[in-house]
Amino acid sequence: MNAQKAVALEDFCKSLGHSFIRFDYTGCGNSEGNMKECTIGKWKKDVLSILDDVSEGPQILVGSSMGGWLMLLVALARPEKIAALVGVAPAADHFVTVFNELPLEEKKSAEEKDEWKLASKYSEEGFYTIPYSFIKEAENHCLLNSPIPITSPIRLIHGMKDEEVPWHVSMQIADRVLSTDVDVILRKHGLHRMSEKDDIKLLVYTIDDLIDKLTTLG
Repeated sequence: MNAQKAVALEDFCKSLGHSFIRFDYTGCGNSEGNMKECTIGKWKKDVLSILDDVSEGPQILVGSSMGGWLMLLVALARPEKIAALVGVAPAADHFVTVFNELPLEEKKSAEEKDEWKLASKYSEEGFYTIPYSFIKEAENHCLLNSPIPITSPIRLIHGMKDEEVPWHVSMQIADRVLSTDVDVILRKHGLHRMSEKDDIKLLVYTIDDLIDKLTTLG
């Protein structure tokens, strides 16, 4: 919740007099818990708890990477609490998709060891160690193989140089959701975290435009 995008968005919302909530999932950042014991389902419950117990009224949810996947799951669970969705490099189904593309030997090894090393340049070790049980649980939350019954406005921003989550995932989401108010914005030189100054500026402009639209409609 202390990442550049979250802090920049809070500053922007404060400048407009809007409320804003940022938080860390269980086992991440400032939150308690063991990350190795967490699951997509557990983190989904974290977001639902914030939405149910902290926020008031319909919200614009902003999710980056895995947060973009959770954003979609929560929108399905609480449609009445959603004003709009903004995803930045949304990683819907990501861990499951990458795991399923592995050679059979690697899958068997991960199952036997109950861990899988997912390569990532954002980890100091060069990879994230993910429990096999995490992958199996995540399969219960996959979205991209069928229509996604979300009807709220959706904005998806994705960098075409993203080496973690391919930009075509955003195109898949746009295709699967039932909403007709969907825009996908691609940045030709954007990376996965979309944390460059111009990336954050685009995110702020996108949300500002959404707020104007929702205010006009409301």
